[in-house]
Amino acid sequence: MPETTTTALDKEQLRELVADVLDLDVAEVTDDADFMEDLDVDSLMALEITVRLEKEYGVRLAEAELTSITSLQGTYELLTSKLGDTR
Repeated sequence: MPETTTTALDKEQLRELVADVLDLDVAEVTDDADFMEDLDVDSLMALEITVRLEKEYGVRLAEAELTSITSLQGTYELLTSKLGDTR
């Protein structure tokens, strides 16, 4: 029987990844906290988040999709959509 691997998207794991990149406590990364305004994310941090997301979840994010990565919820919704498209 062939083995299939699926990358299930767990919001708490995503929260931990973002908190790790931003060197923040996990509790600070709320679902609706704006990365730039509330969490002081600059363009280099945003790029690092994007790279980690692509590596962790095996997705390729188009430049136009990067505007969705402004909060944990927006990022979660984008990744859910991307992972759903690849299955």
